[in-house]
Amino acid sequence: MKISTKGRYGLRALVELARNKGAGAIPLRKIAEKQDISEQYLEQLFSNLRKANLVESVRGAKGGYLLSDDPANINVREIIVALEGPIAPVQCVVEGAEECGYVEDCVTKVLWEKLKICIDDMLKSITLKDLLDESLEE
Repeated sequence: MKISTKGRYGLRALVELARNKGAGAIPLRKIAEKQDISEQYLEQLFSNLRKANLVESVRGAKGGYLLSDDPANINVREIIVALEGPIAPVQCVVEGAEECGYVEDCVTKVLWEKLKICIDDMLKSITLKDLLDESLEE
């Protein structure tokens, strides 16, 4: 499993929104400048984040994006799944995936299932607030 620029940039952008919580809607242009990410790329990412109800869009002259909830209530797993899709070290442990022809004799599936659970639990345990707090300590 490898997190692409979608996950990495999207996470940085949402930490930027968390940093500006209470300042009103933040235009993508400002996030793009602050995080050195293409505004067009952010538009694609924010479309997925909006569909996952992680951000809200505000139209108009003072438009932009807001987090849909408090940063302490949004975990990293939600963000990564919204941007990357299911998190799994191998396809056979993704919910709803077709089972391979070796499922009856597979000696490694239990390992992959345990690894998936560990990754899920770790990503669920870290919130945007945690990431923001870490960045402020530096």
